Amino acid sequence: MPLPGVDLAGPAGGRVVGRFAPSPSGPLHFGSMVAALGSCLSARAAGGRWLLRIEDVDTPRTVPGAADGILRTLEHFGFEWDGPVVWQSRRTDAYRAAFEQLRAAGQVFACACTRKEIADSALARDGTRRYPGTCRNGLPPGREARAWRLRVEPGVVSFDDAVQGLICEDVAADVGDFVLLRADGLFAYQLAVVVDDAAAGVTEVVRGADLLDSTARQILLQRLLGHPSPAYAHLPVASNSAGEKLSKQTLARAVDGGDPARVLVDALDFLGQQPPVGLADAGLAAVWAWARQRWSMARVPRWRAVPAPRYG
Repeated sequence: MPLPGVDLAGPAGGRVVGRFAPSPSGPLHFGSMVAALGSCLSARAAGGRWLLRIEDVDTPRTVPGAADGILRTLEHFGFEWDGPVVWQSRRTDAYRAAFEQLRAAGQVFACACTRKEIADSALARDGTRRYPGTCRNGLPPGREARAWRLRVEPGVVSFDDAVQGLICEDVAADVGDFVLLRADGLFAYQLAVVVDDAAAGVTEVVRGADLLDSTARQILLQRLLGHPSPAYAHLPVASNSAGEKLSKQTLARAVDGGDPARVLVDALDFLGQQPPVGLADAGLAAVWAWARQRWSMARVPRWRAVPAPRYG
C-alpha cells in the first residue's frame, strides 16, 4: 500500500531511491516476489524510498486485471511503497519527448526491416537477433519506415553490479542498433525504463539477472539523454524443476497468499539471508522486522543451482 505524504517530484536529495516494476502480463510468481523483496529491502535498509511502477507500455501483452492483482498481492504480503503507483501506459508524452531529443541529435534512424528479414542475423546476447544495419544509412528505395532504431556506436559499456560483479558489453557488437519506437507505434521497453527511472530520481535498480543483458543498453540511453546512471544489483533468478526461469511463459504458479510469512521466508532464504528456523511461525510483521534489520546485499548469491522451493 502507498505511504502517505511523499513528494515524488524531482531527485531525492541524496537519499537512496529503489523501485519495483512488474509487467502486468500475469500474477506475481515466486521469482517476482524475490525481486520485489530484494529491491524493497535494499532501499529500506539504507533508509531510502521504494517506488512501484506498473510496466504496461507493451499493451498487447497486458492481461486485464493483472495489475490490480499484483497490487493486492503486494499489499497482502506487507509491502509498502512511497507515493502513487506510476503507470507506463499513461506516460507516452514523456517517452515521445525523449525520443524527439534523440532524433534531433541524429541518434535515431528509420528502419523498414521486418522480423522475417532479420531472422537469419546473428544472435544477440539476450537471444534476440542482432540488427545487421540494413537501414542505417537510409531506407532502401521504395520502402517506408516501420520502426525507429538507436544508432549505436562501437564502444564498451561497463558497470559494477553489486551481485554479478564487473559487467562489460559492446552494445554495437553484441546487440546492434536497437528499436526505440516499434512498428505498432508503441515505445520500446528500454526507452520507457530509462525515462521513468530518471523522472523518479531512482538511484538503484535491484532486479532479476534475467534483465542483466538490458542494462548496457539502458546505460547507453541514460548517457545520450543526459541522465545519471543508477547503481545496479541483479539478483539470482528462480527456476522450476526443469531449470527454466519462473515466468508466465513457463506457466509459473502465482504465489500462494495463504501463508505470506512462509513465502517471504523462502524468498529470504533464496536470497542468501539465512533466516532463522521458525521465523515464519512468528508472523508477517516479525518477518519484515527481521528482514529490514538483517538485510545484506553481500550475502546474495550470483545464482542458485537449485529450483525455487515449492514454487516451480
